[in-house]
Amino acid sequence: MAKIIAIANQKGGVGKTTTSINLAAGLAYSNKKVLLVDFDPQGNATQGVGHRVGLNDLTIYDAILGDTDVRECIKTLSKPPLDLLPANIALAGADLELAKIEDHRESLLKETLKPITDQYDYIIVDCPPSLGLINTNALTAADSVLIPVQSEYYALEGITQLLQTIRLVQKLFNPQLKIEGVLVTMYDARTNLSEEVGQEIRKHFKEKAYKTYIPRNVKLSEAPSAGLSIYDYALNSEGAKAYVALTREVMAANTERKHG
Repeated sequence: MAKIIAIANQKGGVGKTTTSINLAAGLAYSNKKVLLVDFDPQGNATQGVGHRVGLNDLTIYDAILGDTDVRECIKTLSKPPLDLLPANIALAGADLELAKIEDHRESLLKETLKPITDQYDYIIVDCPPSLGLINTNALTAADSVLIPVQSEYYALEGITQLLQTIRLVQKLFNPQLKIEGVLVTMYDARTNLSEEVGQEIRKHFKEKAYKTYIPRNVKLSEAPSAGLSIYDYALNSEGAKAYVALTREVMAANTERKHG
């Protein structure tokens, strides 16, 4: 049975898609069966693993709001070696369409993924930078949520709203939803600010704060435009080393939970 992890933060530019791609790829290269779900209308995770979606191609939109079997929408990739449920701009109107649905509109993604969860070890969901019905669907479907937080002023204030949304989803739709972890991104060891943000996150989230920090790294910024994960683009870069460490932390935590 797959562990479903939503990567979420309503702020843009905090490293959500970079984390979704490279955590999914790291797990796949660790011989786990992985499905990467692009749940953002911008389709950046889809492009970031080198997949191009035409207007007539089947995407997550067809699986959720069309009558299409989700298995028909999944693409199998070799680099990284994972399955992809792609997105394109068709998803942009989904929030409005979901709003018109009266029954169970918050659990459409959960129902869509249900037939395939036993085929994977991990399902990673890249969420959009918003707090609408698309995000609510992701949190309702997920077992846990991983929150990337940029090393900057007001970082903690930025996630207060997301934590309120998580509590609401727990109360109304998904009582089992947990926080998988909080990840400091765009970390610059040369600045006091990055160190202060890291300390604040550790103080606030305690053992839920990952030991790994994702550094500011040119190679990490370049990899998506090449349509490659950081492992396929620059395996020896600091960015790749950081995501290897994060992948190990995520796998170790989930091994503990299974045996705990």
